[in-house]
Amino acid sequence: MSDSPLASVLFVCVHNAGRSQMAAGFLRHLAGDRVEVRSAGSLPGDQVNPSAVAAMAELGIDISDQQPKVLTVEAARASDYIITMGCGDACPYFPGKTYLDWVLEDPAGQGVEAVRPIRDEIKGLIEGLIAKIDSKNAEKQEN
Repeated sequence: MSDSPLASVLFVCVHNAGRSQMAAGFLRHLAGDRVEVRSAGSLPGDQVNPSAVAAMAELGIDISDQQPKVLTVEAARASDYIITMGCGDACPYFPGKTYLDWVLEDPAGQGVEAVRPIRDEIKGLIEGLIAKIDSKNAEKQEN
């Protein structure tokens, strides 16, 4: 088996401070080095949402060392999957990429209690994404 990742995923939301950071944290945690993970925002914030950091820490996932990053054409071009979470038309489109739009409540300005259900919804979506990536990889190996 190759040591290279099965896929690369870019999570995009406006501020790259909540939803996309939680999604990236889950994917890194659950898929390990099998998937290359990126996250970015169309208008990145100054820091990752403290309530998102706290909600993820409750599950043993540390995203406190992450910083919001600006969405670049290069990051999008280098990704197999581009998953948007409310960035509107600021997201670049490249043919041949798999685009998914996850409609999730924005955790900005909310406490940990309100962020938990968003976190849990993201976890379910990430588990489905990993299954999809694994399935596509299995198909490639059969052919």
